[in-house]
Formats: sequence, structure tokens, C-alpha cells
Amino acid sequence: MEKFVILDQSYLNEMAALYKSAFKGEPWNDDWSDENQLLEYVKEKAGGFHAINYGLLVDEKLVAISLGQITHWWEGTNYVLDELCVSPDYQGSGLGSRFMKLIEEDLKGRNVHGIFLQTDLDKPAYKFYQKNGFKDLAKHVSLFKGF
Repeated sequence: MEKFVILDQSYLNEMAALYKSAFKGEPWNDDWSDENQLLEYVKEKAGGFHAINYGLLVDEKLVAISLGQITHWWEGTNYVLDELCVSPDYQGSGLGSRFMKLIEEDLKGRNVHGIFLQTDLDKPAYKFYQKNGFKDLAKHVSLFKGF
């Protein structure tokens, strides 16, 4: 039985565990062996001023999360999706697309006009988002400076 929920702080440990399991393997290979660093990261992403964190439970187990926040921009109100992941056990089953549709329905009810996100071109997530109606922004580029 699937259940769509709004996640609060009581889910932090489950969110962190799911995030770690989703990104530890190929193609991401993220090393979240520092449990404190992982928990702090999830707290940061889940605890923004206008944060809305979604979850999908299957048989009362958290199997998908979306961590993001509402932002108010001159063009309208959007949801900035910082992190989305699905348990490796459910990837490729259509659950992620169903989850995305539930998120969109909830956001429309909150008078949110779109979802903004960033992902890597060379990862399966890029094709997932395209399949779910997301388009590349022609004039947008992400920049980073390491030091």
C-alpha cells in the first residue's frame, strides 16, 4: 500500500538512510560513511525556511523522498527540488514517476507554478526528469569554483 506524506523532522534518520542507500552505488558512488555529515546534509536540505519535504511510504516504509523548498521569484512561485531519490529496490518500477505526479498535484494546490532542479547530464536522473516533462533551460548554467 502506497501512502504519500509530508515529511517532518521525525523522519530525519529515515530520510538520511534512504538517501545514503540511493546514492551509494552506481552511477553516483557517493561516500556517506560519515554519518554525522550525512545527517547534517539532510537537515540542511529538509530544514529551509519554506521547506516542503515529500515522502512515499510502501507498507509503512519510506521508499522515496523529495527535499525542497518554495521560492518566491518575480516570475512566480516555484518549488526548488534539492534532492529526490527512490530506494534502489523500487528504481525502474514506475514508482518515481508516480511520486513526481503526486508532488506536482500537491504543489499546484499550493499555487506553485513550477519545479526547478539541477542534475548531471551523464546520470540516469537526467533522462528520468526529461521523461517526466522537465526541459533544459536554454539560458541557465550552473557554476562552481573550488578552492
